[in-house]
Amino acid sequence: MDRSDPLLPLAEAVARAWGRATGGTPPCSLCGDTGYLSAPDGAWKPLCARPECLARRRIEAMRRKETRSAMTLTAAESDARAELARWFAPRPSLVVMQPTTFCNANCTYCYLPLRRKRLDMPVAVASAVAASLTDLDLDGPGFATEVCWHGGEPLSLGPGAFEQLLLPFEKLRRAGAVRHSIQTNATLIGEDWCDLLARYGFTVGVSIDGPADLNAERVDWSGRAIFDRIIAGIEHLHNARIGFSIIAVVGTAAIGRAAELLDFLAALGPDQIGINIEEFEGINTSRAQPSPADARRFWAAAIEWAQAHPQVEIRELARLGNYLRTIRAGERAAWEAHRLDLLPTVSHHGDVVLLSPELAGMHDERYGDFLAGNVLEQPLGAILARAWQLPYVTEFTAGLTACRATCGFFDFCRGAQAGNRYFENGSFASTETNFCRVSRQELVNALTDTTRKEEP
Repeated sequence: MDRSDPLLPLAEAVARAWGRATGGTPPCSLCGDTGYLSAPDGAWKPLCARPECLARRRIEAMRRKETRSAMTLTAAESDARAELARWFAPRPSLVVMQPTTFCNANCTYCYLPLRRKRLDMPVAVASAVAASLTDLDLDGPGFATEVCWHGGEPLSLGPGAFEQLLLPFEKLRRAGAVRHSIQTNATLIGEDWCDLLARYGFTVGVSIDGPADLNAERVDWSGRAIFDRIIAGIEHLHNARIGFSIIAVVGTAAIGRAAELLDFLAALGPDQIGINIEEFEGINTSRAQPSPADARRFWAAAIEWAQAHPQVEIRELARLGNYLRTIRAGERAAWEAHRLDLLPTVSHHGDVVLLSPELAGMHDERYGDFLAGNVLEQPLGAILARAWQLPYVTEFTAGLTACRATCGFFDFCRGAQAGNRYFENGSFASTETNFCRVSRQELVNALTDTTRKEEP
């Protein structure tokens, strides 16, 4: 039991007073348990002071405070809050959890600054997030939040320690309010991990950049290639009948080899292939990047390949196809009504950054290191509700407004990623980025070129 929790003395005082008056113990108003324990010094320690109940009480207290605060906003503050609500959904559909900073790989393009340090997430952080999501679910049953375990390498925790982080979410998962996903380099996957992933219903994403020569920048801390270990991990997934998707980082070496790359990745048997053209982000800010012209040729070749392999889903082409079908079906209003996700990322010690996981662990005094709060100090819902107070979030909403007004691709793109604006342009209020050009604009241009070629 956390003796530093400010609500613990109050909970104990209530239990002592009740015990003196009735000779019994009060039932917990949240869990209903009356089986309180008596400490050697005679102080009552009610079970409703356990972490999950205290977390719920903190949430209730913060809600009351938020309600009072909302009644005293200035006109400018009300406008900022309204602008946030215009662009962002009030509840997260995705929460990124960083269970450890450590990664057993040392990929040359990795953006994570702390990947050599082993800083692991305590169960208290996972419990606080689960309590927050429980409270959010009470606002609207039937809403499922994806909890994505990502960065450094989540499996480096080991199955036992990792399962302890999953247990606080189990009631939510069984109720359909939470679903787990994981992004992994797959090098540590064996039968024990397959058993755990299957039992908790994980969606698995594997990071692999192609055949051995294109995967050469994925190495361990001794400089040895990890390609064979990735392939072995994928074989374990197949043997356990666990489906998986693939994310491949496409740099200058692979940008001209689209068909070869997709042939290889498809042969691995994924449910979906995702393409991340290498970006400036995190500490990866000095390497040569594929040019827009390179990207256009890559996407044209990928579209041609996809036409010949309709059974294989490529994530980016699927999203573009979904947009086109929605517009052609006369449902533009539904597409435009979709609001963005604040994308909370919870670090190993409970700190929360918004908009981009790549901002976690980065330092910039202008933005207070991008910290929105800490789940051990306040519930996630309260952190999100005050996002309009964060300078980098308000700058980003201004950038989105500028994109809508100036960019011909906005209807499809819906705005560049926040992290790319910051790392490429130095400002969240900026508009076009190289990420926009190579991953969105040139994809659309390639499809336009292909369509024109096919016209009689």
